[in-house]
Amino acid sequence: MKTKSGAGLREVVPLMYVENLDTSAQYYCDVLGFEIAQKWESDGKLAWCRLEHGQAAIMLQQAEAEDGPAEGRGRGLTLSFICDVDTVRADLIARGLSVGPPEVTFFGWKQQYLRDSDGYVLCFESPNARK
Repeated sequence: MKTKSGAGLREVVPLMYVENLDTSAQYYCDVLGFEIAQKWESDGKLAWCRLEHGQAAIMLQQAEAEDGPAEGRGRGLTLSFICDVDTVRADLIARGLSVGPPEVTFFGWKQQYLRDSDGYVLCFESPNARK
């Protein structure tokens, strides 16, 4: 059942708690090609940032004890980035990442999966797979 709402939702931006924000931000920027669009520092140290790549955005935050244990963080969540998988894959390889070949799903989408150092699953996918 589809209902209309006046809320005007425009985007969803996942917030991911990470064990080492500097390392994670560097990975997302240097390897995956994101850019830091906004950041917040505490005592001169990066504590939160919003990263953007094209129209996609994520937020990373330094995990603290109150955020719970790192084990299982991100379980049950896959971040899916709709893109041209072949172009993204070539860019990842050019940035020095070793990736296997993408897969074509039974429903015809081409997907390239990665897992970051905090265990978050990233899926770069194209709706019209070129076989």
